[in-house]
Amino acid sequence: MKLSAAFVKQLWLTVAASLAFLIIGLVRGYSSSALPSIELHDPRLIQSSEQKSWIGSITPLGSFLGSLFSGPLMHHAGRRRTLQLTAPLWAAAWLILGFAPNFPMVLLGRIMSGLGIGLVLAPTQVYVSECCDPEIRGRFGSLPTLSMSLGILISYVAGTWLYWRHLAFLSATFCAGLFVVLIPLPESPVWLETQGLDNEDAIKWLHLSKHAVAAVKDDISEPVKSISGDTQKPAEAPPKSLFTRDVFFSSSVKKPLVIGFALLFLQQFSGIDTIIYFTVEIFQNAGSTLNPMIATIIVGAVQLFSNGVSTMLVDRAGRRPLLLLSSVTMCISMVSMGAAFYFEFANASWLGYLPIISLVVFMLGFSLGFGGLPFLLLGELFPKHYRSQLSAMASAVNLSSMFVVLKSYHPLEQVITSAGTFWMYAAFCGLAFFFVMFFVPETKGKSLAEIEQHFLGKKQETIQLQNVQTKF
Repeated sequence: MKLSAAFVKQLWLTVAASLAFLIIGLVRGYSSSALPSIELHDPRLIQSSEQKSWIGSITPLGSFLGSLFSGPLMHHAGRRRTLQLTAPLWAAAWLILGFAPNFPMVLLGRIMSGLGIGLVLAPTQVYVSECCDPEIRGRFGSLPTLSMSLGILISYVAGTWLYWRHLAFLSATFCAGLFVVLIPLPESPVWLETQGLDNEDAIKWLHLSKHAVAAVKDDISEPVKSISGDTQKPAEAPPKSLFTRDVFFSSSVKKPLVIGFALLFLQQFSGIDTIIYFTVEIFQNAGSTLNPMIATIIVGAVQLFSNGVSTMLVDRAGRRPLLLLSSVTMCISMVSMGAAFYFEFANASWLGYLPIISLVVFMLGFSLGFGGLPFLLLGELFPKHYRSQLSAMASAVNLSSMFVVLKSYHPLEQVITSAGTFWMYAAFCGLAFFFVMFFVPETKGKSLAEIEQHFLGKKQETIQLQNVQTKF
């Protein structure tokens, strides 16, 4: 089957931008792989369990700080340039980790690597969503999360045989790759449009369909030629500030903001990063009969596989069904994981495999829906004039929630036991099911302008889908 130029160009851009999420995966998987290596080869660097906890939890703190800067940066510098500017910072963070002579320098490297996460999390997803046709936006918009899973797995596998410093050096090479692959790519047509710049070359390079061009061209404030040569509306007054009362509390901002915040909050309180950051420790504490490092790699491989399945299904099944299935599966597996700790099944022969079974099922469920779709919706739900700021704010909620979850894991174990901690995560997964059921709209196949019109409570009059030609 011959691939269209639009498919190839948009896939090229998506894969290049997704390299940023692959590096996020390397950052997230690093502590699980590096901590055992540090304790084995350089035990003087970690003197207490509190220090071990900080190596894992300080990364999302840096990510939160980065997310505060990502909104203004991608609004003024652009989506692509924000990713490029982050690459050298990330490389420096990995090099600091690789050469770190003491614990404070390890923390500095970790917080800088987290800063990079915060800077690229929203821009990557927004960049991909704005540069893809609606018919393939679900599949392509899920590729960054698939890349993140690949990064986690690379970190797990390489960490089984690489010294922790060498693992940091390996990770730094991906940062150089990110900078290089973005050089020939265009900026987002939507960003160019909102800045009053000519976006015709970007649209032509991407071979965007008329459906996508209609989404890009709807309600613009500066006249820009379309590919078809259609006459555009005259220039309008620039949009008001997001933080004025009539804008911030308008339905087009308030509704998607609540949905985006809630989904990214619930994603973290499912317990996912507790599992990713402390996988080896969890299996050791559960007394699993399987080697903890092998179990960790299995969990990472399952996450990669199930993210791949989600990527293939998202434009067929839709966002809502996958999120609902995801939340139910996560809830059941977290209940099972709590039971494994509570009843100490490790003492029974075949039930000793319950922790690995529970976490594999959890990772399957998480990756099918809540792993990537909240990030995909991050680039879909928000109105275009405020997408930079709102997506950055949503990322900040996600990353601050990650910090709370990671920093509270060990204290919660002491207060409500490991079983109680996993059952608490199960309760949040159950809450996620009902939230999706009653509040999350379906965005499959809709242009970004149509999604914005949905929250305004208006029918899209400017786009007749049955009369719009697409390439897919």
